[in-house]
Amino acid sequence: MLTLRAAEAVQGAFRLTADLTVEAGARVSVIGASGSGKSTLLNIVAGFLPVSSGTVEIDGQDVREVAPGDRPVSIVFQDSNLFPHLTVAQNVGLGIKPGLRLDAAETQAIEEALARVGLEGYGARKPAALSGGQQSRVALARVLLRRRPLLLLDEPFAALGPALRAEMLELVGEIADQQNLTVMMVTHEPTDARALTPLSIFVDEGVAQPPVATDQLLDNPPQALRDYLGS
Repeated sequence: MLTLRAAEAVQGAFRLTADLTVEAGARVSVIGASGSGKSTLLNIVAGFLPVSSGTVEIDGQDVREVAPGDRPVSIVFQDSNLFPHLTVAQNVGLGIKPGLRLDAAETQAIEEALARVGLEGYGARKPAALSGGQQSRVALARVLLRRRPLLLLDEPFAALGPALRAEMLELVGEIADQQNLTVMMVTHEPTDARALTPLSIFVDEGVAQPPVATDQLLDNPPQALRDYLGS
């Protein structure tokens, strides 16, 4: 479970506040206009941006002083965060050991994770040789191996076409079910929110509101969200 208690973070002239709870195993979209604070919210949870007041708790533990790499969190960005000089297998292996000193069992686990996301036999390739959808699959294979309970998605599929994006969302859902992950996904696409996340957090002018039912939010949006969606 993720709980932000009167959390506030300041980034330059921008301030974000959040007082909310996301239950373990929930799938939640983070929706709002550009610049409203969606990615800032994920950065607070991941530990890239410290809070100036309030607390950030994951499964009852206050993680404010916990480094990003030590938090029980995985995050996938729009660029998939792959290292171009490493092979696909090495990029996935970073999810196990950053030093990439892998034993035979760990190497086998990498191969199995790649097969799970439909990339069997791609381990020796470099990211530049892959399509955007394949790069996203590599990032998800790394998530499989990290086995951390909270998965943050910062518009990782935004550059993909509708059919491929729907395919990737389905894969995320399968992985979340398999590992009982809690998912928070920043998105600009109402269809993506409805497809993957029964709940949504609306972020407006630096305030992240508690999760509500996605269908309820999108079927009867507040004026600020209606203006943004053009509905």
